[in-house]
Amino acid sequence: MTPPGDGPPVPEAVLAVDSGGSGLRVALAPAGGPASAATAPLISREPVRTGPRGIDAGHLLEQLLPLAERLGAGRGGTRIGAAVIGAAGLATLGDELRTVLPDALAGALGVRRVALAADAVTAYAGALGARPGAVVAAGTGLIALGTDLKSWRRADGWGHLLGDSGGGAWIGRAGLEAALRAHDGRPGGSHRLRSRAEALFGPVAGLPGQLYPRQDRAAVLASFAPEVAACAAGDPVAADILAAAAHHMAESAAAVCPDSGHPHVALTGGLFRLGDPLLVPLRQELARRLPHARPVSAEGDPLHGAVRIALALADGALELPHDERLLTVVTVPGA
Repeated sequence: MTPPGDGPPVPEAVLAVDSGGSGLRVALAPAGGPASAATAPLISREPVRTGPRGIDAGHLLEQLLPLAERLGAGRGGTRIGAAVIGAAGLATLGDELRTVLPDALAGALGVRRVALAADAVTAYAGALGARPGAVVAAGTGLIALGTDLKSWRRADGWGHLLGDSGGGAWIGRAGLEAALRAHDGRPGGSHRLRSRAEALFGPVAGLPGQLYPRQDRAAVLASFAPEVAACAAGDPVAADILAAAAHHMAESAAAVCPDSGHPHVALTGGLFRLGDPLLVPLRQELARRLPHARPVSAEGDPLHGAVRIALALADGALELPHDERLLTVVTVPGA
């Protein structure tokens, strides 16, 4: 802390939150230190609800505040200089979060500077920090985000019904379609994928009844993506599905990557654990479409990115561009 009379006190810590489809993760990091010094995250396994007004701010706070208290954050505990909330769906469903969270966090934790970031932004910051480039984030869905540090460019991320091309649900759906083609005797079918589908779901003729009524059908579709990858070495249909996924991913990366200089390109998200059956064709596509870009390994995940943004915000050194939908910063007076 700065001695009394020598200026305002230096914040002791920053708060970082990653809210996604599998729940909430919360961590603290010492202000002025490296992001690697963040605490091990505390986790809530309950995903934040989405209602008629978008992402439910009250439900997020119900989970976040007890976790922050357990970490020692807030009034009477560790001083919080900045907080960053990274949330899936913020760009299109985040109006209530933007309206409610800054004042609520100021009241509960005494924090004055709050950043609200789309999960694609925290994924970008976790992977590349504040460097120009592009990041492909792929799990159940898929989104690509790029920046020249002046503005953001986004491609896809439109959900499994309208987009997310090349993501886990897309790969799983294509694999199940190939299984159904084999069942029907149509071209493009795969008996190997049909066998794997029946091992997981039962007779493939029953797939529509299992999938269409489910609210989590994107996750169920994505659960079949590892089966497609496992079949790829000996099944040209499965291999072609992954090659097509790589094509879509590279298209999205090329759409957002800066055209000049030597931008970095990174991949982040659980889908890339599928390994070489996906990564080999993807690297080939990226090299073909983005010869001026430098492929690099992602340095961290979205929570790491939220920590990085919070540290920069606390220091007044945030270089990532502000954006009304993707990354907004609010200073609450008098908190």
